[in-house]
Parts: sequence; structure tokens; C-alpha cells
Amino acid sequence: MDTQRTKATYNRISKVYDLAQALVERALFRRWRRDVFGMARGRILEVGVGTGKNIPYYPARSRVFAIDVSAGMLQRARGRSRRAECKPTLIRMDAQHLGFKRDSFDTVVATFVYCSVPDPTRGFTELERVCKPDGRILLVEHVRSAGRIRGRIMDAANPLLARLIGFNINRDTVGNVRRAGLKVTAVYDLKGDLFKRIHAGHRRGR
Repeated sequence: MDTQRTKATYNRISKVYDLAQALVERALFRRWRRDVFGMARGRILEVGVGTGKNIPYYPARSRVFAIDVSAGMLQRARGRSRRAECKPTLIRMDAQHLGFKRDSFDTVVATFVYCSVPDPTRGFTELERVCKPDGRILLVEHVRSAGRIRGRIMDAANPLLARLIGFNINRDTVGNVRRAGLKVTAVYDLKGDLFKRIHAGHRRGR
């Protein structure tokens, strides 16, 4: 899926995105979002802010920049931002071409984003560029199952799902992080082997 198609898909589904995910958000995602932003420090970048579901969990008094490729998603995020204690700077931007200088952020966070970035390895290379050498990259993502049968089912279903709802269910995200040159420091299974929290560091880091 190229960038223009990704943008069009998320603009189309932005108004119903939160409703479609309401049950799983309460059961699982909310806790994972809170936990990952509890580890964010300093100047923070959120890549793929979407409708702003992470905004309530931003650390108080932090300086946060939050980007998304979809204008429709950002419009929803602005509504959440107005009610939040920590108000981010919201910018329409492509995760594959970040408009920030090298070494700009102490923490970079993304949740459920790199399943829909057309070139995830390029996207992770950009994270390496804008993160400080002693900074942290924190990701929460769903990935392809390592199970033989379940993995094949995900591969078979992926083309249709990617076209309909904009994201891929069978990506090797941990592998993509490493292929981008980042140093993976920890991987935590959050729900079986389908959801993971990935901690990565700058390859020039200490």
C-alpha cells in the first residue's frame, strides 16, 4: 500500500475508527498505551497519533510533537487535545519523511502504526535519525504470529484486510526494526505472540 492510498484509507475511516475499536480498546489497548507513555521522558515525538487515543497518557508538563499522515485523523486528535492536560503540537507529516532535524527527541513512541506505513524499514530509519543517541524508541505493535498455521492464515487474509482497513496483519516488525539499523534492547509479548512492546535504541547510543 503506497502513501497516497494509506492517507485516503485513514481519511475515509477516521470518523468511525474509535467506534470500531471500542471493545478491544477498553480490554487491552488502554493499559498498553498508559504503560508505554509512562516510560516516555524529555522531548517526545509520537508517530501516528491517529485520533489521539494516546493523548490522555502523555506525561504532564512534557513537550510533545505528534504527527499523522491523515488530515481526518488529526482533526479527531485536535478534539482530544483540547481536553488534555498535556497538549501536543499536532502536525500532518509522513512517518517515512519526518520533517525534524537529526537528534531532535529524547523519546519516540508509536502504537499500532508500522502495520500501515508503506515502507516500515524506511520509517524506522527515520526514527533512528530524529532520536538522540541516548534516547529511547518505544513501540507497541501487532505482528505476524510465529505459529505455522496461524501465520499462514494471516498471510492469506492480509491482502484483503490491508485494502479494506489500511493495515497489514502479518509484518515482521521486530525484524524490520533491526533491518533499519536500530538496536533492539527488549521485546515483551503483550498478548500471546500477536502483540508486542518493542524497546529500541540508537545505533550510535551509549
